[in-house]
Amino acid sequence: MGKLIYAANTSLDGYLEDELGSFDWSVPDEEVHAFWNEHERHIGTSLYGRRMYDTMRVWEDDDWLTDEPAVVREYARIWRDADKVVYSTTLAEVSTARTRIERKFDPQAVRRLKESSDADLSIGGATVGAEAFRHGLVDECVLLLCPVTVGDGKPALPRGVRLDLELLDHRRFRNGVISVRYAVRSAA
Repeated sequence: MGKLIYAANTSLDGYLEDELGSFDWSVPDEEVHAFWNEHERHIGTSLYGRRMYDTMRVWEDDDWLTDEPAVVREYARIWRDADKVVYSTTLAEVSTARTRIERKFDPQAVRRLKESSDADLSIGGATVGAEAFRHGLVDECVLLLCPVTVGDGKPALPRGVRLDLELLDHRRFRNGVISVRYAVRSAA
């Protein structure tokens, strides 16, 4: 059975993006990119909301990767090897391999996917992530806390949901980013 892992870069004050929709403050350096590579290497299926999928699909295209560091090119290979599920009511078709669209987030279908998976699953995007937390589907939470506050924007964690967490691991990177990995003991 696979674990469902919510993973995100977040500002220190808890936002995925600022009030203008920007997240340029969270672009990883090579050390942080290597961390994400190692994390994603164990993911068999990634669950995305529409906007997160739109952000991530850049990894399908080789054109821009030519002059990028090896760690960035490696991430593209890892990302392409995973299956992807996009939750969207408006997306007509997908532009990436190993990807399918689901029109609504079905907690029971996600539970079955976890139960039948030999690898872990990740979930990304504030809205779809919040749904998974609300339904008690998230087993772990991996956050990379960036050394910036943005004041307002899209919350990294769902509002109105209490999460009881157990710290499993943490790490400090040279650029000031801190990773924290928690087991989700309960959500209410």
